[in-house]
Amino acid sequence: MIKLSIIGVGAMGGAMLEGFLRSDSFSASDISISNPHTDRLAPYAEQGVQVYADNRKAAVWGDVVFLVVKPWLVESVMEEISDVLDAERQVLVIVAAGLKAEQVRSWVEYNGKCPATFFALPNTAIAVGASMSFITRVCGTDEAEQLVINVFNAAGETMSVEARQFGAGMALASCGIAYAMRYVRAATEGGVELGFKADAAKDIVLQTIKGAALLLQKSGANPEAEIDKVTTPGGFTIRGLNAMEKEGFTNAVIEGLRNSVKF
Repeated sequence: MIKLSIIGVGAMGGAMLEGFLRSDSFSASDISISNPHTDRLAPYAEQGVQVYADNRKAAVWGDVVFLVVKPWLVESVMEEISDVLDAERQVLVIVAAGLKAEQVRSWVEYNGKCPATFFALPNTAIAVGASMSFITRVCGTDEAEQLVINVFNAAGETMSVEARQFGAGMALASCGIAYAMRYVRAATEGGVELGFKADAAKDIVLQTIKGAALLLQKSGANPEAEIDKVTTPGGFTIRGLNAMEKEGFTNAVIEGLRNSVKF
């Protein structure tokens, strides 16, 4: 069984841990975690997760080592753990945006050797097994890349992308989950204005989004083809769509995505 180490169990690291624990692929005994704030560790220790306050101990433990810290902390944590990583056995996955492969190679190399290293970007839906995750190879073999894909697939879907596409993937899926939540909030507020209580309106919106996603996933259709099915001439739907476009709906979405990758 593959053993996983997660260094950093903040919002994203914690979501990853929850997702792996929920999956059928890993049990608590397959996972170790480390975090400077030890109060976050106790509940997981009770579930059987191996917990450490020392990042070096967690780094030694796993076959796949996830470094889930803020981008500006990656270098210092790598200085802390690089000498205990086994380049022959372990795969390193850095969950952070805005870093360059050249930078990372210089940080992970120790005594002239580098472990197989990847950038990864899941989204917080990984906590419920529904992430859209992206990985980009920094160095390593096809076999190591497939191993990382398999691990993330245990809690959602995974796509391997070129380095130039990593920012776009972040905008569409990692930032994108916040944009989807903002639509839910806006539609819920609209539902309240139309006469539903807030909780009922939210439930309606969530089920509608779920249905729309499943229709597209199952059929493989273009979204416009499904839109055409419910936009009868002179009907309610086309009037609503046109009003949204008048207010800049499509352009607002595109501009939001564009601005997400300006770092």
